[in-house]
Amino acid sequence: MANNPSGGSNSMFIDMQKALKGIDYPADKQTLLDTARSNGASEEVTNALDALPDQEYESPAAVSKAVGQES
Repeated sequence: MANNPSGGSNSMFIDMQKALKGIDYPADKQTLLDTARSNGASEEVTNALDALPDQEYESPAAVSKAVGQES
């Protein structure tokens, strides 16, 4: 069972952290999206961020947790 169907999410979280590199927290959803796009984020990452509730996020962990709840 090495192929977990949701296993792709781990690489998405890594991509997301790369996309959000340099961001100052707390950050709102639009800032997350703008930063991710500026950093060349994949469509998967920008779609995941776009699906988040419109609120402030205190840390990278808070963003990852919110993305995990939305997927």
